Amino acid sequence: MYIEKINGPQDVKKLSLDELNALASEMRDALLHRASVHGGHFGPNFGIVEATIALHYVFDSPHDKFVFDVSHQSYPHKILTGRKEAYIAQEHYDDVTGYSSPIESEHDMFTVGHTSTSVSLACGLARGRDVTNGKGNVIALIGDGSISGGEALEGFNVAGEMDSNLIIIANDNQMSIAENHGGLYKNLKLLRDTDGKAECNIFKSMGLDYVYVKDGNNIEELIKAFKSVKDIDHPVVVHINTLKGKGYKPAETDKESWHWCMPFDIETGKTTVNFPDEEDYSSITTDYLRNKMKSDKSVVAITAGTPALYDFTPDERKAFGRQFLDVGIAEQTAVAMASAIAKNGGKPVFNVYSSFIQRTYDQLSQDLCIDSNPATILVQTASVNGMTDVTHLGIFDIPMISNIPNLVYIAPTTKEDYLAVLDWSIEQTDYPVAIRVPVAELVSTGKPCTKNFAELNKYEVAQQGGKIAVIALGSFYVMGEQAAKLIEEKTGTAPTLINPYYITGVDTELLESLKKDHDVVVTLEDGVIDGGFGEKIARFYGPSDVKVINFGLKKEFLDRYNPADVLKENRLTPEQIAEDAVALI
Repeated sequence: MYIEKINGPQDVKKLSLDELNALASEMRDALLHRASVHGGHFGPNFGIVEATIALHYVFDSPHDKFVFDVSHQSYPHKILTGRKEAYIAQEHYDDVTGYSSPIESEHDMFTVGHTSTSVSLACGLARGRDVTNGKGNVIALIGDGSISGGEALEGFNVAGEMDSNLIIIANDNQMSIAENHGGLYKNLKLLRDTDGKAECNIFKSMGLDYVYVKDGNNIEELIKAFKSVKDIDHPVVVHINTLKGKGYKPAETDKESWHWCMPFDIETGKTTVNFPDEEDYSSITTDYLRNKMKSDKSVVAITAGTPALYDFTPDERKAFGRQFLDVGIAEQTAVAMASAIAKNGGKPVFNVYSSFIQRTYDQLSQDLCIDSNPATILVQTASVNGMTDVTHLGIFDIPMISNIPNLVYIAPTTKEDYLAVLDWSIEQTDYPVAIRVPVAELVSTGKPCTKNFAELNKYEVAQQGGKIAVIALGSFYVMGEQAAKLIEEKTGTAPTLINPYYITGVDTELLESLKKDHDVVVTLEDGVIDGGFGEKIARFYGPSDVKVINFGLKKEFLDRYNPADVLKENRLTPEQIAEDAVALI
């Protein structure tokens, strides 16, 4: 076993070509068994094993600096840089993150989990090296899917004017998370078809030197190419043609499904995780939009490289034709196009993860909300109970987008609420509307929602009481119900329980009425409280005698946390909420 002897890049350099190929096989075997037990990003790592070995064979990390884009493909790099135990010993599987991390290793330059950033970061490293008279190579790794992102193209543009060492490895496996979309991929195909010899070359057109490797999974050819550019005195792109999922037939065949995986059986490729066969907010979104798009040809479903959010099959996506739009990894373009589609009579729905909508602040403000175009944005995994990697947190969306003028941000609490507000949003023509899709077990009342969502900022009083009012937003409404019961048990008086729905506005009439017979107002929100929903309520009551206590998450970067622990640390359990509220009376 060679993998067991690899304690750092220096050990890779000692191996012969045959031994390097054997190491590649062992690394794939380790990646396969770990993924089958642990899950995680699969296809990107399997496709870049040989390239990672060749990089560490030729270059001298960390003196030579590697920057991974997204770092979906960083597992082989971690194996070769002193972290192999996290891939060969099950008891250590959780010792590392799923992304590059300077906290883990000096061989990782940045914590990277969002796409299209590596070229810009590498340009910065190169400039920092040059102004301090430093030495060493700077190497950016970027997948073809990531090149569609605006920052990637900005980075390539800057790289073309660099006059010193900068090496960009363009890992072309003909896939993003799903299939690639966009005109630039026609040129990448032309370059592959001509073995890199086509005169039309997007990289050269930006002022970059260019090297093509036809078989990007051939260690010998990769070493030759990397040696040819090591210590180069100008920017160069090494375009390598690789196979996503290489070495595991199911992943080679179904590249989209195997971009990321849950634990699975290696023999069958089927997941070993039993998912309950029941409705959730994802399935009802898919069912609703599938039917809506069939009945109304003006509805356009938009995604920025994450079509799985819709759960439409590839065949369905093709069948919808112009009604399904994948802009590639370009969330900014998705928002701008949604605005323009709405402007020209269409009914756009942009489905996006909370952590990715952070990338669109300027477009939300400038391209969408100033003109108040009626696009619908579905904000997914916006919760402490969403994704838990530090780069994918869904707890910052409320402060970010709820303070943009003209935007209506709504947090439904039940299936019926959600479907009603989604239908209203698509059909209304007055506002851009964002919907914070609940991240919780599906709650259904079984009764049609009769709320008029066009009457903006009108909260709903679910229970009229006194002394204490609990205003519980979105996914935390159920927690508010539980806290209200405990408050009644402690005080003998039922508190008023309010479902606010609207994140972007304040029901001043209702809040004013609470002053008559309430001493304390409690707010609950599933996100950071700094700049959030609760502070709007606290600001309203500032000049009055009403005491306000805001419950939410403190502003911090969390990583791979247990949601239950975080909730308890922030006193976000029904018992703690009731205790703190009663203490203020």
